[in-house]
Amino acid sequence: MNQRYRSHLFFGIVLGVVFGCAAARAQDVVVIVNNGVKATSASKDDIASVFTGDKSSLGDGSKVTPVTLKGGAVHEAFLKEYIGKGDAAYRTAWRSLVFTGQGTMPKTVDSEAAMVDYVAATPGAIGYVGKGTEHDKVKTLAIK
Repeated sequence: MNQRYRSHLFFGIVLGVVFGCAAARAQDVVVIVNNGVKATSASKDDIASVFTGDKSSLGDGSKVTPVTLKGGAVHEAFLKEYIGKGDAAYRTAWRSLVFTGQGTMPKTVDSEAAMVDYVAATPGAIGYVGKGTEHDKVKTLAIK
């Protein structure tokens, strides 16, 4: 094995470890809601139904409106865990709903801090952030 090949191999392994660790940490996603939402817990199916436009309320009848991140590791982890799709497939499904008049694209925000601020200020808003993100201004839903 020549030196150049070993250098590329080593660099590839290092990148894999770095990005693999970041993706694993991104799995720690919490679902947040505006403090006015009466629900304290929801099922994964409830969350999926709300974020795919199938429902506008949680299992207890709490009306909610989804808000998403524009992208990033937490967004991808949320989609994978709750929706079972990647970002492109998720947005395509929403565009179909919008095109057929069956829905309106969810509000999107640029950062987790903006997500917390929007959910805190918007009655009925539901979103998600990484566990390490400060989210004192909103309520966290227990997922059952």
